[in-house]
Amino acid sequence: MIQADLRHTLTRDDAQLALHLVARDSSRDFDAAEEMLRHDGIDALLDDTRLHDALTADSRASRASLPMFVYVVVRHSLCELGEAERAVADYVASVVVHFADHDRAWRVAVHDDATYDTLTALLADGEHGDPKRTFLVRQHMANYALWLSGLFPDHVMLRKWRRGGPDLSYYDEMGRQGFLLAAEHGMADSTGLRPLFARAAGEFPLIRQALNRVSDRLLFPGQHSPERLMRQVSDEARWRLAS
Repeated sequence: MIQADLRHTLTRDDAQLALHLVARDSSRDFDAAEEMLRHDGIDALLDDTRLHDALTADSRASRASLPMFVYVVVRHSLCELGEAERAVADYVASVVVHFADHDRAWRVAVHDDATYDTLTALLADGEHGDPKRTFLVRQHMANYALWLSGLFPDHVMLRKWRRGGPDLSYYDEMGRQGFLLAAEHGMADSTGLRPLFARAAGEFPLIRQALNRVSDRLLFPGQHSPERLMRQVSDEARWRLAS
């Protein structure tokens, strides 16, 4: 089960690399960053914009672990849009890291036998079965909608124009519904995920937009198309109206 716990997997090596990236070869800045780490904890270091900038530009960033890199870029993208809750960034980054593993994006759990490639199939299975499985299916429905529309928005829009597939608003609604259904499940309390799922449901389009920015800047930079431009303009207008 995916939890908002990616920060807890970070190691001493991650912290040391973060210190060096923030310091940028300055002994004075290194001492200041080390003092910040000692007094304010790893979160203060992860929130430092210098770390984000270095992870996306400094050659030494190639030594960063996947969890640290993903958490930092997701966290900063969410903060840009006004979502400052660390648990949200932790959960979203956890989804990205877990789904990077082989075919995890198509399974509700690592060793689950069933695979899903449509949200409608997940919605149907989320209505029946044993309690644990229905919870995992509902959670996965939201996670899958977020992962696909967040990291691959151009793919979603291309399928819409070429094959008549659903647009991003469909994924926003299905993802919102998945988080709401998961939040209403009894296991949401026992896992401590109810508040997070309720928040994610209410802010799904914003969270998706934050992942879109990560995708546009880091996964598929330099690509220009009318579809991408229209998406960016539309999302920017929606964000400004909501803020």
